[in-house]
Amino acid sequence: MNVSKKAFDVNRLGQTVHSFELSNNQGMTVVILDRGATIHSIRVPDRDGKPGEVTLACGSVKQYEASGAYFGAIAGRYANRIAKGRLTVDGQPLQLACNNGENHLHGGESGFDDKLWQAGFSSTEDQCSLTLCYQSEDGEEGYPGALKVKVEYVLTDANELSVRYQAETDKTTVVNLTNHTYFNLRGKGSCREHRLQINAKYYTPVDATSIPYGDIVPVEGTPMDFTVMKTIGQDLDTAFDQLQQAGGYDHNWVFRKDQAQPAEPVSAAMVEEQETGRTLEVLTTHPGMQFYSGNFLAGEAGRGGHTYQKQDGFCLETQHFPDSPNHPQFPSTELKPGELYQHQTVFRFGVTSSSS
Repeated sequence: MNVSKKAFDVNRLGQTVHSFELSNNQGMTVVILDRGATIHSIRVPDRDGKPGEVTLACGSVKQYEASGAYFGAIAGRYANRIAKGRLTVDGQPLQLACNNGENHLHGGESGFDDKLWQAGFSSTEDQCSLTLCYQSEDGEEGYPGALKVKVEYVLTDANELSVRYQAETDKTTVVNLTNHTYFNLRGKGSCREHRLQINAKYYTPVDATSIPYGDIVPVEGTPMDFTVMKTIGQDLDTAFDQLQQAGGYDHNWVFRKDQAQPAEPVSAAMVEEQETGRTLEVLTTHPGMQFYSGNFLAGEAGRGGHTYQKQDGFCLETQHFPDSPNHPQFPSTELKPGELYQHQTVFRFGVTSSSS
């Protein structure tokens, strides 16, 4: 197990952005940038033992800064959307930036994805880890409270990448952190033939601006039902209003409706890619997961001079529900002084035995 560090690029402020490569003894490597605590690359073996890229990414910091796709980044202080940028914290109404049409998205104009994080790393015989820390000042992007954030990436010889989130505040605030990696287990082309299972019986329908109505409804009998594994593309073009208005899947699936957070991550989703045999299981302590089918990727600049097309990648963003501060019936995203925000998500890679 090993971690190595090198200069990657320079950001628009002239600061050096570093990359950190974590590698295990099974041929898996993970490259993470200190800008945005971003997963820049994951290479894992296929059925024949040949390592290959399974994520989408930009080729330079300038491309990351120009992109609106949040490739691989930590999204925060509040991942996903807040309706019209409005919420109330401790009885005080707040107005955040509206950077996604009429709504607030992924922390605002300059969210955690755009920040340079402080990094430290270590390795043992069993695992290697990278810890990234960021201090979000009181009032940054309109959020109350100085927030200390820590994200730890841990790679094991079981081809598991664990993402551990922690945050503390000195004033009551809201926090919702996720990782925004786009996966493609084949390494290229459309993801419509990837097979997906989501271990959730409910989801939160949204309006035309992707804000939840507040209802938590069954997936049964709708194209939102992934309780039995099916291809991403099977129902993608169905004349179902939720899919039509979002241009595909871009919705929150519900694992639990209350504050009863599990002590250890539980299985949320499983993905299989038949050609390479690669599999990905996602486990989490978060109450929900935004499954996004890459509906707006067309024209996004990628690594190696590549330009991504619609549905060339998909996201499984474990998190709290969109717009939770405005829906008291959703699990709370409020964090008070003296409390610890703590969640964990595991990306577990493997292979199937055959292509049949």
